[in-house]
Amino acid sequence: MTRLFFYELHEGASDLLTDALLVSGREHTPDAFAGLVEEARRAVKDTYEEDTLVEAIARELERQHGFTYIGDEKLTASMSVGMDADDTFLVEQSDEFRSIIAELERPN
Repeated sequence: MTRLFFYELHEGASDLLTDALLVSGREHTPDAFAGLVEEARRAVKDTYEEDTLVEAIARELERQHGFTYIGDEKLTASMSVGMDADDTFLVEQSDEFRSIIAELERPN
């Protein structure tokens, strides 16, 4: 069985946080991963065409260093889950929508 290592990128310049998950068959120390991310950021920061810097860095790490970026286009299935059965359903895949994380303040 092949061992996989998981890495995460965060871009939190606004209330909409953009994250990217990456997988590698090779283990990188946190410092080595940070160096690869910094190198990739320098390579793409002025020329990227992706929607976010995080996505551009993830794709650069995929191209140059063999990571697999777990982008929406690679998902086989997506489920919405909730406490009620009606809130648990298979999400239809669409190129019109993207997965994002939003930080929300909850009222007390």
